[in-house]
Amino acid sequence: MITSNESVLVNNMELTILMPCLNEAETLAVCINKARSFLTEHDIYGEVLIADNGSTDGSQTIAVNLGARVIDVPERGYGAALIGGCNAALGKYVIMGDADDSYDFTNLMPYIERLRLGDDLVMGNRFKGGIKKGAMPPLHRYLGNPVLSGIGRILFKCPIKDFHCGLRGYNASRMRELGLQTTGMEYASEMVVQATINGYKISEVPTTLSPDGRSRPPHLRSWRDGWRHLKFLLMYAPNWLFFAPGLFCFFTGLTTSATLIAAPIKIGGITFDINTLIYMIVLMIAGINIISCGMIAKVYAIKSRFIPVTKLVTVYENFTANSGSLIGAFLILLGLGGGGSSVWLWSKSAYGTLNPQEVLRIILPSLAMIVIGIHIICTAFLLDIIRIKTHHISNDYDKTPLKNDVTRP
Repeated sequence: MITSNESVLVNNMELTILMPCLNEAETLAVCINKARSFLTEHDIYGEVLIADNGSTDGSQTIAVNLGARVIDVPERGYGAALIGGCNAALGKYVIMGDADDSYDFTNLMPYIERLRLGDDLVMGNRFKGGIKKGAMPPLHRYLGNPVLSGIGRILFKCPIKDFHCGLRGYNASRMRELGLQTTGMEYASEMVVQATINGYKISEVPTTLSPDGRSRPPHLRSWRDGWRHLKFLLMYAPNWLFFAPGLFCFFTGLTTSATLIAAPIKIGGITFDINTLIYMIVLMIAGINIISCGMIAKVYAIKSRFIPVTKLVTVYENFTANSGSLIGAFLILLGLGGGGSSVWLWSKSAYGTLNPQEVLRIILPSLAMIVIGIHIICTAFLLDIIRIKTHHISNDYDKTPLKNDVTRP
């Protein structure tokens, strides 16, 4: 049982040094000892917290014997471990880092100083602090990290130069407010993106990266995890991924088709006619498909709290099964009307051979309106399904400290 004096101390704890762990017996002791020595040397009241993700090599026993607090996070994944650790942290601030001895847990004061000044998130920058020989594969150093960090800066106007540094500090209560969701390696990107779009105060400090001390390969898989990060960044930016290309395809197809329906277009010695009209109508339909995917992604992302609510949400909220069905039904009726007029033209020729140049200018746009109408109705119904409210039950981790799991000044 925890006493009232101990409760006051726990409530005033400044720092939690958080390490996700999955079979890190080779290097865990070194990391814990460095973290505890940092707390002692700088007279910081804090704890070392190990978020264990199902280790089978005795990592939990090593951590407890060295005075760290251990929580079990059953759900597998880098992000799951760190979310569990953040929820269980007792400190006002959290500094998270891998338990593979690639980061120096004795050199955390730059993070503490920025956090004490009011920063919500403090990122390490390995490119400024130094990457020791063999610490980062060339693929990551010269392609993966620069490209993904550059995309993140472009899409979200984020000042961070090293999106994927594993050593970072944050204000625990502010981070919990973000409600981060991803359980895999995408968590690293989600934290930066969410902090950026929510207006958090973010800074960077130089950090040195050393070769990790494990004899086994790292959990990271270059191409798989890089692709997951890229997909995640694009999901957070549906305007870039869906709406910009979708609108371009739709309006290019629409304007060109409308011109070709009236008459062929001649540019120099080249004539654009029915064949071009077919491609432009397909381009227009493709544009509608891409835009509808963007709407679905936007609504799902807002509901899942991946992105914040914006003023444009009213547009998506007004597009329901009711309004979508009306729009879709109107387009289908127009298409059927066009089809009826083509049948009427056919009857005028006694149901004989028609001039394809004439009849296709009616049939093709009519079919396009029918297809687009059906697609709009289906999209509207799917959006209503996504909007159905569900009840989520979240499990918090026990924050009661053990007798020996904190380092007091």
